[in-house]
Amino acid sequence: MRVTRTIITGTLIAALMAGTASADTLREALVSAYHTNPTLTAQRESLKASDANVAIARAAGRPQVSVTGGLNRDLSRSGILDTGGDATLSVGADLNVPLFTGGRVKNSVRGAKTRVEAGRGTLRAVEGDVFTEAVSAYMDVIRDRAVVELNQNNVRVLTTNLEATQDRFQIGDLTRTDVAQSEARLQQGRARLAVAQGNLTSSEAVYRRVIGHPPGTLAPPPPLPPLPKSEDEAVRIALTDNPDLFAAQRLATAAGYDVRVAEAGRLPTVSGVVSGTWVDELNGTFGNGSAAQGSQTTAGLSTTVPIFQGGLIGGRVRQAQALQGQAFEQVVGTERAVVAATRAAFANYYATERAIQAQTVAVQANELALEGVRAEQSVGTRTVLDVLDAEQELLNAQVLLVTAKRDQYVAGFQLLNAMGQAEAQDLGLDGGPLYDPLANYRRVAGSWNDWATDPIHAPAATRTVSPQEMPATPILTPDLVPMSNDPSLPTPAIITPLGPTGLPSSSTLPAPAPSTSTTGVTQPRR
Repeated sequence: MRVTRTIITGTLIAALMAGTASADTLREALVSAYHTNPTLTAQRESLKASDANVAIARAAGRPQVSVTGGLNRDLSRSGILDTGGDATLSVGADLNVPLFTGGRVKNSVRGAKTRVEAGRGTLRAVEGDVFTEAVSAYMDVIRDRAVVELNQNNVRVLTTNLEATQDRFQIGDLTRTDVAQSEARLQQGRARLAVAQGNLTSSEAVYRRVIGHPPGTLAPPPPLPPLPKSEDEAVRIALTDNPDLFAAQRLATAAGYDVRVAEAGRLPTVSGVVSGTWVDELNGTFGNGSAAQGSQTTAGLSTTVPIFQGGLIGGRVRQAQALQGQAFEQVVGTERAVVAATRAAFANYYATERAIQAQTVAVQANELALEGVRAEQSVGTRTVLDVLDAEQELLNAQVLLVTAKRDQYVAGFQLLNAMGQAEAQDLGLDGGPLYDPLANYRRVAGSWNDWATDPIHAPAATRTVSPQEMPATPILTPDLVPMSNDPSLPTPAIITPLGPTGLPSSSTLPAPAPSTSTTGVTQPRR
């Protein structure tokens, strides 16, 4: 039993630091989440909607062309109105060019562009949050697998203890009380094992939800980049580069443009107007050039000067100002949240670092204590209960050490996220090209085409439903687009599954760019 305990301590406690060449890496898990996590892919589509708002705002300042046509037939005519014709065909065209809108269009465009910038910040924030959740899910599976193995070994040891106790009871060396204590401790060990297995199943389900596929054999995570040595330095970096705070600030700026748009309702508008009309009374041959035909073209300026609108514009301005005030308050609230998250992550990281050091010593001390108790029990100076207690103390220390290792890594990544340094660009993910939010903006923001459209969206996010979990009647209709890139899942005949995303094999996360400061602290990305 002593040899078994030594092996467990030497291997399972190192579960976070050892892996196999064929194991899935944290990098692969992050790449999978980057390409297939529905929270992240949905946020990209939301940003595309913000891009389109720029084109919508610009359209209000562009020329508008419309064509009208009419075919009218008289049911009755009499007296001087009886001109002999009974049907009239008319065609007209109008060109309206906005010349002055009181700043409404200009500020609407500026507000839309600013909200696009805010949307990019939100996309960065969601990306960092998804990666943080992915790291947490990855480390939870590693931790819970190690805890399950520790408890499985503990059950094996307690089973051996019970058998040995029963044998010694048979020869009268121990009492029934010793047997009962051994059996009670074994059942407690089995209960803890069942709980640990349940926790592992839960962690694997979360991994499957976040990453997009069930966890295989997981390799140990790579080292984290260097982290700040002081809370104040971490907070300064976070206040400079946190994407949530950046998004809140841009939304507050956009709210200021909304106030100007509302105020423009008090100013006159001027438009250039050109129109043409052609009319033909269909009392003879169509288009025969008779006097029954006529045309007219006009050009001029159209001006609207608001005098009194019943308080409408004042209400809109006050509403926009209140929303601007709300945005200002939200900036402060976001700033508070960023400071709190940064300080909490910093404190948790360095607290767990000290906990790892303490628990490592505790494991070593409990190993020695267990050996001593067993030796003393063999000569009769210790009881069976003393041995059981020592074994439990060692198990508790081992579980706490594994948990502390997980907590430290997750807290470190949370600190990176709070500082705005937990995105794909920062982590150097190389599972294909990174998403470029500017590409869609350039494509749609300046479009003049009324007939422009995009293909029906095929989700990039993958389903996690296995063939065994599929309902007897698939909840899919022919008008739905594919929901999976797994060729093993049944899909309607009209749906073509997406191809699988290739994952890289590298497992090292690079550190952020080195700082030029003398403090040794990584500087924020500009």
